[in-house]
Amino acid sequence: LETGYWYKGALASAPSDSFPGTVSLVSGADPAMSGIWYDDAYDRTLWNPYSQTKSNCQGPPGSEVLYDETKDYDHTKLWSSPNPTVVGGNIDPQNLPQAKVGGKCINLYPHQRLRVNTVFEVAHRHGQTAYTDKHPAYDLVRGPSGKGLSVGYFPEIQSLDTTNVTQIIGYDALHVQAFIDWIGGKSPANTEVQEALTGPPMLFGGNFQAVSVAQKSYGYQAGSLAFTDQLVTALTFVDNSLGHVVAELQNKGIFNDTLIFVCGKHGQAPIDPKLYRKINQHLIEPSSGVKMAQVTADDIALLWLDNQNDLSNAVAGLIKNKTLLAISDIIYGNRLVAEGYGNPTTDPAVPDIIIVPEHGVIYTTSSSKKAEHGGFSSDDRNVACFVSSPGLKKQVFTQQVATAQVAPTILQALGLKPAHLVSVKRGNIDNLPGFDRQ
Repeated sequence: LETGYWYKGALASAPSDSFPGTVSLVSGADPAMSGIWYDDAYDRTLWNPYSQTKSNCQGPPGSEVLYDETKDYDHTKLWSSPNPTVVGGNIDPQNLPQAKVGGKCINLYPHQRLRVNTVFEVAHRHGQTAYTDKHPAYDLVRGPSGKGLSVGYFPEIQSLDTTNVTQIIGYDALHVQAFIDWIGGKSPANTEVQEALTGPPMLFGGNFQAVSVAQKSYGYQAGSLAFTDQLVTALTFVDNSLGHVVAELQNKGIFNDTLIFVCGKHGQAPIDPKLYRKINQHLIEPSSGVKMAQVTADDIALLWLDNQNDLSNAVAGLIKNKTLLAISDIIYGNRLVAEGYGNPTTDPAVPDIIIVPEHGVIYTTSSSKKAEHGGFSSDDRNVACFVSSPGLKKQVFTQQVATAQVAPTILQALGLKPAHLVSVKRGNIDNLPGFDRQ
């Protein structure tokens, strides 16, 4: 990286799931502030989707909050909506969790779940914006207003084999073409359009999935920890794709005025395949000895109790079965609050218990995974992060930074005030080093 800054100590969100990882980058907020804990979470004040209950906010509240491919009309298809160009049109509203707002029962879109604003909302007040990601549920980045994106492009990744690196490279190529189209002031087919682009957006972004797929399904070589051939292929594709984007920016004469951020939403654990162990996630609830409202498990487990008065019994059961579940740590009660995760007795989104397993353990029954993300380990959270522009001199920052610092840095680079972000007002989030607050 000859013209830019490399942040060697960058840490992703905790939990390190894709949803809070994305929210960290685009809003600067952690889960306690944003309300976004995972793409599969729980909320004590919501109701299950109409497609499950055939009713509208009836009965006692408490619902899984699952924002993934299951929100589509048909996730086996890249595009399945009857109205793919309408904002939010690729989400089937009957598949959304329900909430009571102003006395009315509504279908809660992902962006409505978010409690803080995003860089896209702030930037959109001053220009045009665009974003692409792996599910229509990444409507999330629009922010609570729902107005943050001029255009959004959300082809469904689960319509493909997500263990096949070649297929996912083909999928990612759709995102790359969207970047190229946006630089030219146009949008690909099936774009959700709030207003048509009139030129290159002042802010646009998106993700690559190929590296994550290669890490999870193929990983690293035992012993040397060298990249497997599949991971090399994925990284080479991403590198070449960034080159195509740079070339198009140069072709349009705007490269010198462009700042490019490349940061991971999350890592994967374990990097060392010899540490990998899988434990059936369905052992967690019976091991606790109490009924759970929700268990979300990867290389972490988030537990929402059916009855919050059962906390002490649940913890006792987990401690008793610490070896069976390979538990390294259990975070609950006052520790949740003290360590900044929030208070489950006052915030309906916060899990009652966080289980941190031993490094290398994944709670799964999958036979294809060699790694997973979501957890708190260094493999999960230490991510690549760099910023590049022709006007920047090569510099390496070794101190710890958070991916949350990307959001205010973006706004400052655009000549906007970082303080327009709720996260900056409430959380005192700094810019990344090299971009001192003005």
